[in-house]
Amino acid sequence: MASEPKKIIIDTDPGIDDAMAIFLALRSPEVEVIGLTTIYGNVYTTLATRNALHLLEVAGRTDIPVAEGSHVTLTAIQQDPDFSKNIRQIVLLGGAFAVNGNVNPAAEANIFGDPDAADVVFTSGADVVAVGINVTHQVVLTAADREKLASSKGKFAQYLTKILDVYFSYHFEAYDTTGVYLHDPTALLAAVNPSLLTYIEGAVRVQTNGITRGLTILYNKQKRFGEVTEWSDKPSVKVAVTVDAPAVVKLLMDRLMDS
Repeated sequence: MASEPKKIIIDTDPGIDDAMAIFLALRSPEVEVIGLTTIYGNVYTTLATRNALHLLEVAGRTDIPVAEGSHVTLTAIQQDPDFSKNIRQIVLLGGAFAVNGNVNPAAEANIFGDPDAADVVFTSGADVVAVGINVTHQVVLTAADREKLASSKGKFAQYLTKILDVYFSYHFEAYDTTGVYLHDPTALLAAVNPSLLTYIEGAVRVQTNGITRGLTILYNKQKRFGEVTEWSDKPSVKVAVTVDAPAVVKLLMDRLMDS
């Protein structure tokens, strides 16, 4: 007998690749989307909420509730200390883990947006899986893939084709590449099918100020240091290190074209 779908809440700031991830989640029988929460990032919180509601309308899923997140940087965990015990798992898109960031050489955008909150999440004791741009930069949707989406009958594929132009132009300008990175869809699929990625475990801390503000560092716990430090006794989290990129792209394409 097939196992019950995993109930998930998507915290999002849509965003083009967020839109892809949300549509992908709605087309994934392994998960049941029980709500969207919004936060500032690509756009301000109010617009993120409007975009999230719009995407659910396009999908014909206005039954899914949307809760608007904070307009200020805030660590929600601090408001509810039992949060980390009550939630089964947090799969987050964030961090660069030994590659250059995407807002500056040190930091990835989501972590840079609120490094203090990120550090609280990583050290909260929750079951955290971090999918960073060290992994998502390996997962590329090509111009040929976009043509395939455009020529398919899928409702979601058709909608995304219309908004992908701006995403392709951004990547061409910023990275001189003719494909786009699938950040959010990869993180979503880590929740849907964890076996598409491999992970290492260790303590993660975030630099909260200075030139490297937003830097994520993983301590693999292989060496026991003599002195007590800010790393001592911190809980381990999982950090993605490899991804089966062709499988991720294929899954995304199949599910969006069949929508």
